[in-house]
Amino acid sequence: MRNLSNITIVELRAILAQRGLTVERTKGGHEMWSKEGMPRPVVFQTHKQPIPEFVVQNAIKTLGMTKKEFIALLESL
Repeated sequence: MRNLSNITIVELRAILAQRGLTVERTKGGHEMWSKEGMPRPVVFQTHKQPIPEFVVQNAIKTLGMTKKEFIALLESL
């Protein structure tokens, strides 16, 4: 089973795209992804590899997913 401490930028982008999010903007080393109806966008730094675990946890919360659902999507990539 995967954990949240070694998610790559490519993997996070794939999951966000799979959930219907699109890139709203890229500025200063940050990407902002969102879709209509979301309370706030998912923002992460594009120069940190792997993505810090707290950023992944915030993305999971913003997407309205559980950790288990997120890991299942991650393993299906």
